[in-house]
Amino acid sequence: MLKKEDFSIQDFLPYLLHQAAEECSLTFQRIYKNRYGMLRTEWRVLFHLGTYGEMTATEICTRARIHKTKVSRAVRKLVERRILVRERSEEDRRVEKLKLTAVGRAAYRDLRSVAESYEDALRAEFTTDEVALLHVMLRRLAGLSGPK
Repeated sequence: MLKKEDFSIQDFLPYLLHQAAEECSLTFQRIYKNRYGMLRTEWRVLFHLGTYGEMTATEICTRARIHKTKVSRAVRKLVERRILVRERSEEDRRVEKLKLTAVGRAAYRDLRSVAESYEDALRAEFTTDEVALLHVMLRRLAGLSGPK
């Protein structure tokens, strides 16, 4: 444990988590950007729809913890590329349901396969027990609403 006078940004847990996340994300980002011209928010929208099926933009914002402006921009670009479509809800005409097109489903299946292989490569850096512990710790941290 570091003493206050020994504080180093390089050992600051939020900084380390961010650095690790960025390193992992950038490698995968090169793949979805090169194959489909997608930005990070776009692939996250794609993966939420591919994983959970039809959703609203608000549901994606909540589940993915992405600001509504970013999701809105991503949805617009994905609609332009015919990766997803918007449909008005029959129950509430103010609500738009988002769902993947055939092109979107194919892109999702392709990138999901790549993501699974990439995750396997990341897991190979650790023992099975380390991977399990890392998952427990990251889930615990992700569930926090802020510093206590």
